[in-house]
Amino acid sequence: MTAPPGPVELFSPARFGFFRFVFGRFAAKHLRAIRLAAWGAPQPGAAGAPLVIYANHPSWWDGVAFMILSTELLPGRRMFIPMDADALSRYGFMRRIGVFGVEAGSARGAVGFLRTAQAVLAQPDHMLWMNAPGRFCDVRERPVPIAPGLVRLAELAPDARFLPLAIEYPFWTERSAEMLAGFGPPIEGASLAAMDRAARALALGAALEATMDRLAEDAIARDPARFRPVLRGQNGMGGIYQGWRRARAMLRGESFDPRHDPQAGE
Repeated sequence: MTAPPGPVELFSPARFGFFRFVFGRFAAKHLRAIRLAAWGAPQPGAAGAPLVIYANHPSWWDGVAFMILSTELLPGRRMFIPMDADALSRYGFMRRIGVFGVEAGSARGAVGFLRTAQAVLAQPDHMLWMNAPGRFCDVRERPVPIAPGLVRLAELAPDARFLPLAIEYPFWTERSAEMLAGFGPPIEGASLAAMDRAARALALGAALEATMDRLAEDAIARDPARFRPVLRGQNGMGGIYQGWRRARAMLRGESFDPRHDPQAGE
């Protein structure tokens, strides 16, 4: 019996490019900005090693974050993402853009995830992006849960480089939320594979928590100067009131600034 095609075989560059455009437009409409911490650029290392990007999981927006951050910050690499199989059944188009289903809470699902992840990471230009907790998790929850599948990956792909990624979605001075992100220092898969699984889970969790804590400091500061913009969205309230403010500024010969707090920066 022939095995069904996996995510590598199903991937369509044309569909990925189309949905990258759609996701970018959607983010620009509904977020104030996507911002990368000044200290938080990814460090993929030399070409020839696959990447595992493992992030916290605070929001539905994480999938949009993965799509935009991967293409803007790590171009030239192909991204794959595990997703709960039941949820994926409602978004079938995602199978053509690198998303693959994982049966949650079963030994069969765990084996299937590891088999697929190993196939993905066999190619040096591939990236596996995943939410480390395996469930939605508030940014303040400590310790950050680390799913067993992530812990096992280093055994199957010791040549991979593991990059922790922290994401937050705070509201600052505008109607729309900010998407903040920052990558922590990479961890070589070989060094993780040399640890026992308990120590490996602790090392992965500590690296992610440290990255999240550092991003939280910048989020609390509410200072856009601590970040570089990856994508700019909309300022102001929008709607009839903003239109009236714009018209009043034109009648007075004044420049119009839609921001609620012009002193807060971009």
